[in-house]
Amino acid sequence: MKRGRLPLTALRTFEVAGRLENFTLAAQELFISQAAVSRQIRELEALLDEALFERRHRSVHLTPSGAKLLAILTQSFDRIDVCLEEIRGRPAAAAVTISAEPSFAACWLVPRLPEFHAQHPEIDVTIDSDPRLVEFRSGQAEIAIRHSAVANAWPRVESKHLADVRMIAVATPALLETGPAIKRPQDILRHTLLHEENRDVWSRWFEAADGAMPETARGPVYADGGLVMQAVLRGQGIALMDEIFAEEEIETGRLLRLFDLAIPLGAYWLVARSFDRLTPPASLFVRWIRSRIEAA
Repeated sequence: MKRGRLPLTALRTFEVAGRLENFTLAAQELFISQAAVSRQIRELEALLDEALFERRHRSVHLTPSGAKLLAILTQSFDRIDVCLEEIRGRPAAAAVTISAEPSFAACWLVPRLPEFHAQHPEIDVTIDSDPRLVEFRSGQAEIAIRHSAVANAWPRVESKHLADVRMIAVATPALLETGPAIKRPQDILRHTLLHEENRDVWSRWFEAADGAMPETARGPVYADGGLVMQAVLRGQGIALMDEIFAEEEIETGRLLRLFDLAIPLGAYWLVARSFDRLTPPASLFVRWIRSRIEAA
């Protein structure tokens, strides 16, 4: 097909829809209607005389042809984006935007960010607290901090290990003084359990403690660790917190660690399109956060 006849709008729409494998999310990213996304995809498939998506009930999945085209398009659009940014030049202000998991942002990064500001007062930091993967395109974050239970790499980006996650049981001194005594792991069940996202982690903790969590030990479930931290600090129950999140609260006496048991739950990773191509402010942030984690 001649370059002058390339359906650029349809190809751009397909790249977003294929990358997300979701027409609704593609419409949101492109600021168009879902119907417009569907129409562009149908027109491209008609032009190619080839199905690019397998339509299922309330979901779409790339066909082999669609996956082949997506790999080329995503790489091409990323390279175009990098070239345009280089031509436009770096922003004059010293600034860096970080996309961080909400729990990590609230429980670890924000409390320690003044340390970075003290060392580099000339750099403005923007924290985008969002659990979704960032694409590192124009106007987005330059660095991401992501948690994964098993993954250590993601398509089209580079990743560096930041910190292992070890979950420990914590509670306030006041709760332990006024509530039922805790001398063995099973005694925790006499208190309210605070959960993050689901009740699976507490079940794993009790299994590691040679016990079992009964169905009756339910307790409230919160969307992220930041909310769990607020609940446990207010004495609303006993929580499993990431060891690095709780370390400062334990040092100050606001929380007490219950037992030496800690269960692994994946790791946090620094993610960037290319660490070698980071701006100086972003490179300084990466250097600071890795040294700060290692020093803990």
